[in-house]
Amino acid sequence: MPTLMVSISGIRGIVGDGLEPEVLVKYTSAYADFCGKGKIIVGRDARITGEMVKNIVIGTLLAKGMDVVDIGICPTPTVQYTVKTMQAAGGIAISASHNPNQWNALKLLNSTGQFMSPEENVILQKSLLEQSKPYADWQNIGCLTATDEGLKRHVRDVLNLKYINVEAIKKRKFKVVADCVNGAGVYVIPDLLKKLGCEVIELDCEKTGIFPRLPEPLPENLTGVMKSVKENKADLGIVVDPDVDRLVLITDKGEPFGEENTITQAVKFILSKTPGNVAVNLSTTRAVDDVAQQFNCEVFRSPVGEANVVKKMKEVDAVIGGEGSGGVIYPALHYGRDALVGIVITLKHLHESGGSLSEMKDALPQYFIAKRKIDLGSSNPDTVIDALVQKYKSEKINVEDGLRIDFSDHWVHFRKSNTEPIIRCITEAKTQRDAEQYIDKYFTEIL
Repeated sequence: MPTLMVSISGIRGIVGDGLEPEVLVKYTSAYADFCGKGKIIVGRDARITGEMVKNIVIGTLLAKGMDVVDIGICPTPTVQYTVKTMQAAGGIAISASHNPNQWNALKLLNSTGQFMSPEENVILQKSLLEQSKPYADWQNIGCLTATDEGLKRHVRDVLNLKYINVEAIKKRKFKVVADCVNGAGVYVIPDLLKKLGCEVIELDCEKTGIFPRLPEPLPENLTGVMKSVKENKADLGIVVDPDVDRLVLITDKGEPFGEENTITQAVKFILSKTPGNVAVNLSTTRAVDDVAQQFNCEVFRSPVGEANVVKKMKEVDAVIGGEGSGGVIYPALHYGRDALVGIVITLKHLHESGGSLSEMKDALPQYFIAKRKIDLGSSNPDTVIDALVQKYKSEKINVEDGLRIDFSDHWVHFRKSNTEPIIRCITEAKTQRDAEQYIDKYFTEIL
């Protein structure tokens, strides 16, 4: 069966096996109807199908009478930020994130540059079901503008953020290994680091758009950058996924800093400057709570997903937020996961600490996470989670997104899959052994 994944953020599929030209036209046309009139920002990651997908998307938008600004190959957060700064009607980021080469996707943004809300998605789905509004006649087709100003503005404004002193960072003369997996990061990360006075050792920074390894920045996929950091005696390694919204760090010892620690250290830095509320998702480390407590600040949790975290951040007026996958959201710039923002915060934090990245890691609260998928066979995931809710109803529970239970020495989060008969289970404890033992315990309870 062809593969096409439809979610609140857009559509994702394998090119030639689900993500066909007619599918792109269908969704782009409905999105144009959703936006109404106005300007649409279009940007893409570097993968080789991007040009084909972009041409179909832009052609469809023009045929619907929409003006289009093509900002070229750039990070997804650059598309988000350009929608905001140009006050556009919307934006489409063409990127399948960390999926392999054969995948591509349309990430659909609203007029604020954020992923569409559940309510907005309902309106879009209605447009898909109804007869599409007619295409424009020859006198009313849209106008196309191409510019590289979007990425230039994004970089400039990141470097001008409050608390980010470029000249101070330059004095540390960091040596950095940058791994951009031949994705959109190639077009910005090495140059950004050089503007910050870093000596940059480029790894997989070729403009081919072909990923030389599995592009998801998991430790098992990053042995090359870990080795390079040690061999070059670098201060750190910086790894981004193909569309540059997630930031993964490698310490000076050539070891993973930990994606959960990426958001934890960002929260620590920002709260030291601007105490306030924090918002993260339900699967993010408890270390964030410990850090916030040091500054007498409160942490609020949302269901998993960038749109949900952003919604919670707005509700509680959070000064910083994000996800444990390496996604830093700093609303002082914009409401979106942004590796560029994560990089400048990390380097300024390192500058102020005066130590190494491994020392910064050791100074953070220490927790360990275990993850597992539980195959339910013929069992109903909702029934299984409902039974767990009843069993643990006297504990501190949250049921906004599956079930999270907080105990004094650990927490566990159960989430059902929307596509498979499985439940994803995450536990976090003070040692890896404890986290694994707890996940074994819950695995036994479910089966």
